[in-house]
Amino acid sequence: MTQVKTGDTVRIHYTGTLTNGEPFDSSEGREPLEFTVGSGQIIPGLDKAMPGMQVGDKKTVEIPSDEAYGPVNPDATQAVPRDQVPPEIPLEVGLQLQMQAPSGQAVPVVVTEVTETEVTLDANHPLAGKDLVFAVELVEINGA
Repeated sequence: MTQVKTGDTVRIHYTGTLTNGEPFDSSEGREPLEFTVGSGQIIPGLDKAMPGMQVGDKKTVEIPSDEAYGPVNPDATQAVPRDQVPPEIPLEVGLQLQMQAPSGQAVPVVVTEVTETEVTLDANHPLAGKDLVFAVELVEINGA
């Protein structure tokens, strides 16, 4: 049987969980995820687990945070004066917002603290600093 190699486009079904078993994403009920192996389209730890798999193979892959979404970057957290946030935005911890970077790119942030004078915003990926577990099933290989 054909085995996955770098450059192949593959389709997988997957369930991603934290190490405590809490799910954070799944392809269940959706089309399989399609990507080109080795292209950087998915997190490195999952990408590296694909070569050698055959259609129908299932495996569980444990991925350390540095091979997933990286460590938490303290520089990605910023306190801004509360009066710089539009008054119609209901500020509460956990609220997801979008800021605009100097480059004009939209940056998703999460409110992590609200005081009378400041709002702390975190631009880290929600899964930064977390080790992940993926249960994957290879559905299809389209050779390079």
